[in-house]
Amino acid sequence: MTQPGLFAESEAGPAGLRYTDNFIDRAVERDLIGRIAALPLQRFQFGAFEGNRRVASFGYRYDYALQRLTEAEPIPDWLLPLARQGEAWARLPEGSVRQVLCTEYEVGVGIGWHRDKPHFKEILGLSLGSPCKFRFRRRHGDRWERRTLEALPRSLYMMDGEARSQWEHSIPPVGARRYSITFRTMKRA
Repeated sequence: MTQPGLFAESEAGPAGLRYTDNFIDRAVERDLIGRIAALPLQRFQFGAFEGNRRVASFGYRYDYALQRLTEAEPIPDWLLPLARQGEAWARLPEGSVRQVLCTEYEVGVGIGWHRDKPHFKEILGLSLGSPCKFRFRRRHGDRWERRTLEALPRSLYMMDGEARSQWEHSIPPVGARRYSITFRTMKRA
C-alpha cells in the first residue's frame, strides 16, 4: 500500500510498492552519507560496460561476467541496525536482508530501466541526500503504463509482488548528489 499523493497524475503506484517518508532523521542521514562517502566506491560494472554511479556491495554481488551471484564483503556492523529497522517496517523476519548495495549518484547520473536480478525477492531502498524521481513502467498491450514516485531524502520504499516482477524501474539523471542504500532479501528455495 502506498501513501496517496506521491505519484504523478494522482494514480496509484504499482501493486506491491510501499513507501514512507522520514524513515530516519537528519542526523542519521548525515552519518550514513559520511559512511558511504568513505567507502571504497567503484564504478558500477555490468559486463563490458561501466555505469557512472559508484557502488559498494555487501553480502552478495551480481557478477555480470560470470552471470551469477558471488559472495562480497560481509554487511558492515553499522548497516545491520538499519537493515533490522527496514525488515521490521516491511514486516519481514529478522535477518531477511542478505545483500546491501550502497550507491552514490553524482549530479547528472541516473540509472536506466531494469528489474533487479531474479535471485532477490523483496527490495528496500533508502534515499539519502536529495530527492529523485523513481520511475516505473510496464507493457500494457502496445503501450507503456507509467508511474513516478518522488522519493524524498530519508524515505524508504519496498518493492514486492507486481512492483518487483512486472514493472521495470529507473531514475533519471539527478540534479544534486544523491546516495542510496538498497537492501535485498533472497528468493526462498
